[in-house]
Amino acid sequence: MKILTRYIFREFLVPYAYCLIGFLSIYVLFELFGSFGRLAEADMSAGDVVRFFAGYLAPYFHYLVPAALMLATLYTMWNFCRHSELVAMRASGISFWTIVKPVLAMAFLTACFVAWVNECYVPNHAQWAKRLKAAKFDVGKALRANEVVYENARANRTWTADALADDTGAHLRNVRVMTLRPDGTRLSLLTADRADFLDREWWFTNAHVSSYDTNGVEIATTNDAALANLKLRVFPEFRDRPGDILVQNRDWQYSSVRQKIRFLRRNTDFSESARRDGLYDAVAQIMSPFACILITFLAIPAGISSGRQSVFKGILSALGLFFAFYGVVIAGMVCAKQGWIPPILAAIFPYIVFFLLGVHAFYRQR
Repeated sequence: MKILTRYIFREFLVPYAYCLIGFLSIYVLFELFGSFGRLAEADMSAGDVVRFFAGYLAPYFHYLVPAALMLATLYTMWNFCRHSELVAMRASGISFWTIVKPVLAMAFLTACFVAWVNECYVPNHAQWAKRLKAAKFDVGKALRANEVVYENARANRTWTADALADDTGAHLRNVRVMTLRPDGTRLSLLTADRADFLDREWWFTNAHVSSYDTNGVEIATTNDAALANLKLRVFPEFRDRPGDILVQNRDWQYSSVRQKIRFLRRNTDFSESARRDGLYDAVAQIMSPFACILITFLAIPAGISSGRQSVFKGILSALGLFFAFYGVVIAGMVCAKQGWIPPILAAIFPYIVFFLLGVHAFYRQR
């Protein structure tokens, strides 16, 4: 790595770390104001406390990080201009792109991390943090989600369970799986003490299957006696996934993009309005990490103008673009959910518009 690149990285990372830690600390303090007493009384380990706050902060991370990147970029560019470092770099024949490349690279890495948080961390930990708070910080109660219900409309199959054994959705207790015919009459009912998703198949403990005719009368099957003695049975025809069960038993906002899209594909009995909402949410979640790069891209010319002209002008222009961007995002969400414009276009349009504005401002500063 070149000396100049290391220098720019260092000058950018210090204010970025301060801003990000500051924003996260504000959120933690606000939560502590309402929960400190119960946290102090709860018998929780330090690891559980850290996990709770991480799960609590994770859904807001894709908003906090762009704000921290914007302020850090503004300060870095302003500082370079104030000490005439930017002029010296350009006079030495260093291109403007080379100067800002470390900042954009850090924004890209941060965007990748935000995407991982949204897709992998939030689905597994945000709901747990919410349940833990609702359970008054009783870790044992938070691990169990009671009265689980999952409906697979495509297969005419409904799962019910008394509780989740953990927060993965792969282990259910006291399970009942009812399958219906296309006309709505009951075809079969499976009951089991436990269901475990192992090697991509569902295994049931002490399973009992009852079959029914079209009149709803239970009928005997030829292999009932042989299978009744099996303690553990596999049902490969059940193609449901633990993630599908979790989607219907957690807040929609905490689901990953893959889970949302799979859920929309497998369930076709929703209203057009509900499908629009779900599709917009999935595409918006895909696009949200790009805000890190976009906001940084917009803040670079604003920071340079603050160093060359007025500090307040640069800061106000950057803040104006920041709030305008999220204002357009919210407007797109409303338009998509009202059915005025297609959901995919509504989710992508703000990023395209403000990227073009950033390119224009970026080109002028060159």
